[in-house]
Amino acid sequence: MVNSLVAYKGKPAKILSQTTHKFELLFEDGSTLRVREKDFRLVHPDFIKVQNADNADNSTDYSILSEFQGELLSIKELTEWLFEDYSPQNAWNVYLLVDDGLYFYWQKDKVFVRECNQVDSIKAKRESEHLEAESIKSCVENINNNTFTEDDLIHIEAISRVALNRSKHAKILQALGVENSPEEAHRLLLKLNYYNKAFNPYPDRNQILIDEQLDITHNDVNRTDLTHLKSYAIDNKNSSDADDAISIDKDNIWVHIADVSSVVEANSELDIYAQERASNLYLPGQIIHMLPESVTYECSLGSSETSKALSVGFSINGDEIVDIKIIHSIIKVKKISYDEANLVIDSDKNLAELQKIVNQHKSYRKKNGAISLDLPNVDVRINDNKVSITQQHTSPSRELIAEMMVMAGRAVAKFSIDNDISMPFAVQDDGEFPQDILDRSDSLSLSESFNATKYFKRSAISTKIRPHSGLGLESYLRVTSPLRRYLDLLVHQQLSNFITEKKTLGDGQIKKIITKINSIMPAVNRTVRTSNEHYKCLYLLQNRDWVGEGVVVDTRGDKAVIIIPSIGMLAQVKLKTQANLDDKVNLKAINIDLCKLSVDFNKV
Repeated sequence: MVNSLVAYKGKPAKILSQTTHKFELLFEDGSTLRVREKDFRLVHPDFIKVQNADNADNSTDYSILSEFQGELLSIKELTEWLFEDYSPQNAWNVYLLVDDGLYFYWQKDKVFVRECNQVDSIKAKRESEHLEAESIKSCVENINNNTFTEDDLIHIEAISRVALNRSKHAKILQALGVENSPEEAHRLLLKLNYYNKAFNPYPDRNQILIDEQLDITHNDVNRTDLTHLKSYAIDNKNSSDADDAISIDKDNIWVHIADVSSVVEANSELDIYAQERASNLYLPGQIIHMLPESVTYECSLGSSETSKALSVGFSINGDEIVDIKIIHSIIKVKKISYDEANLVIDSDKNLAELQKIVNQHKSYRKKNGAISLDLPNVDVRINDNKVSITQQHTSPSRELIAEMMVMAGRAVAKFSIDNDISMPFAVQDDGEFPQDILDRSDSLSLSESFNATKYFKRSAISTKIRPHSGLGLESYLRVTSPLRRYLDLLVHQQLSNFITEKKTLGDGQIKKIITKINSIMPAVNRTVRTSNEHYKCLYLLQNRDWVGEGVVVDTRGDKAVIIIPSIGMLAQVKLKTQANLDDKVNLKAINIDLCKLSVDFNKV
């Protein structure tokens, strides 16, 4: 084999010498290398200096190969068929053809001749790849000039799929040297004005299911007429889907809840639809519904002259809830806003009486260890691409409704326990609050409230009957939002089946549903959080002269953790002088990164 022409890693070489196990190869650049026989391929027994030609010889007639389809040939046989003369140069050309893989491929020391249809398929694929490469090259040039054409849209849409987390990779991003990440894809599309800054990518990025329309079937039941009661549905001014109302009749307190279970039966198509979504998402400028909007309109209280409800009635005897009644009802609803309710809460006989009961119930829960921390919240809205942020404030009517809903949850939990109905109870173990925090829970400073959050134990959902320590209740069920939260709807289905003497689900079935909902809710919560952060960042971009007051709630070395109540943001700011807890500082936003949802603040 000495003086033979061989190929080593695609390069021609000459065998200079041979030992028992090694061959010394000489390359065109004069370098040598000792290798084993299995490391090179014999091309021709005689060495000459060969030339690399594009596709070997473009004038070669490959039609003769049709009679060898699917057969194995030696490199010598193949060279003679294609070029007649088995010369070193012709053999090297054949080697290049086989390595190219279009017409042939290696099978050990032989060459397999591809079938014609396989060759045509490879040619088509290569042509497509060539056109794609040319298209990508053109698109890269355009993007580097901050523009794109209609021909580039196929690549722009590939970038969008990465931005929306529908794909992990886009060739165009790699060609541009841009990281294949949702954040960097988003940044590029903003730069190209393919995305508007007001566009919210997070529902798509977290694979939130969009609204669909499904047919509604009614399975109505016998209902008690409660239209004689004055029933208030108190909500935000622009709310369109009221799912609870309150009233009082002598000693009987009533919480009326939209009767969604009469439309959405367990295991129905609508029920599975709602399970897969788990919750409404209230995002700036957008609501993504758990149920089709037609169901929301059909069941919402006050959408017609009378409304169908699942009504929870009870009385208060000392600190105990007694005489619990759960019925399907017909009610008349008066819809008013929180602001309107605040104006009449003392003068309206019914609301004033409910206010007294609510205050007593809050005192009872506080004696049982309930603790509520007053931390800033904001409403983020967008209209005509303009973001507005409004700080939420407590009010008598908001506190009234919140406590009435807690009372309803307590009553339904007691009813379920007394009647052995399996339910998804909301539970929370006792927190490890210092006594000082418990004694002053109504008068904590902002920093004290912020730092007290670390003492809470995480709440959970369980079929086991356990206390909810944060609410100061022995048992509790979330029940008043069946249009918005699936587990509330599940409670309604269980109650409705029980009072109509139908079969209810057992603990095992409830646990499976809880597991499913728990697997979906992180994406829902993440979408709500990141969507709000997105629009808060956009608000600061739209208001570059913004200066806001922050409150120091923690210190970490030379940095202060600061809550900014007016925009509901938390910042970590390096201060030149030592800060004290609850110090107020004025801040200005710098380095606002919309794609990474990050803002740096400086003291001004």
